[in-house]
Amino acid sequence: MSEKGKLSDFRRNVQPTIKEAKFTLKKIRESPLSLIGMGLVLFFVVIAVLAPVLAPPKEIDPFMIPYPKETSMYEPVAPNAQHPFGTTSFQDDLYYGCIWGTLFAFRLGLIVIVLNLSIGIVLGLIAGYYGGIIDELLMRFTDIILAFPSLILVMALIISLSSRGISRIDAATIGIVLVGWPGYTRLIRGEVLRVKSEDYIEAAKASGASDIRVISRHVLPNAIYPVVIVGSLDFGTIVLFAAALGFLGLGAPQRYADWGQLINTGSNWVSYGLRYWWTYVFPGVFITLFVLGWNLLGDAFRDILDPLYRRK
Repeated sequence: MSEKGKLSDFRRNVQPTIKEAKFTLKKIRESPLSLIGMGLVLFFVVIAVLAPVLAPPKEIDPFMIPYPKETSMYEPVAPNAQHPFGTTSFQDDLYYGCIWGTLFAFRLGLIVIVLNLSIGIVLGLIAGYYGGIIDELLMRFTDIILAFPSLILVMALIISLSSRGISRIDAATIGIVLVGWPGYTRLIRGEVLRVKSEDYIEAAKASGASDIRVISRHVLPNAIYPVVIVGSLDFGTIVLFAAALGFLGLGAPQRYADWGQLINTGSNWVSYGLRYWWTYVFPGVFITLFVLGWNLLGDAFRDILDPLYRRK
């Protein structure tokens, strides 16, 4: 085949990909809220990546807010040149806590999402594809987990695991994962049941393809999109959940760069009105914008990936 013919074949093969990319960009441009969500998430990504530059660590653990010298001071210090966001009643630098809290939020969110997706996808595929007694056992166990109030169950798990020597951060992560995977399992199972009834699945089985091949090549690629969308939407929710645990004193330890704990410290000064506004406003703004960005980005993923929305 001549070089001209090869070039023509290449253009013909990539044309659908180019067309799909143009359509995706068009959908993004048509949704200002999606652009705002992407901008907010990108903003926090930059903060997380540049955290060592924006707030150079002084402790062995960079997530621990450096211990101040003026420990005798109890009243929070207003924003100034040395402390751009002011300090807490313990004289913790709120700027340092908010910056490194961003990196902590990404680290926690990624760990929980990856583990939730891994567990949910594996169990959902097994339950939906094979059905029968396997499906019944897995779904009834899932229902048992879903029957408990998530926050109360996580708090109980944190207390139980912490008493066995596990750090509170690791205990909180494990607890959030243990209550988070059932939703993904139920979702992927429903999608697998839908995809499994399609003709091309029966054709693949009739051709002699193994279960592993059918699942990996045909079932999973056509059932994964709703789970990805929900995962992106849950990213902000997971961080908000962890912040709630920190606010209740069951998340990160004291002096840790955690937004929830910073708000907990600042909550002692809410009764003074706006006199000490910085103690709770700055970490509250970081949490709000972070969660808002991921929620808007999740809507964008839904518009791009979900066949029910992308052609509207």
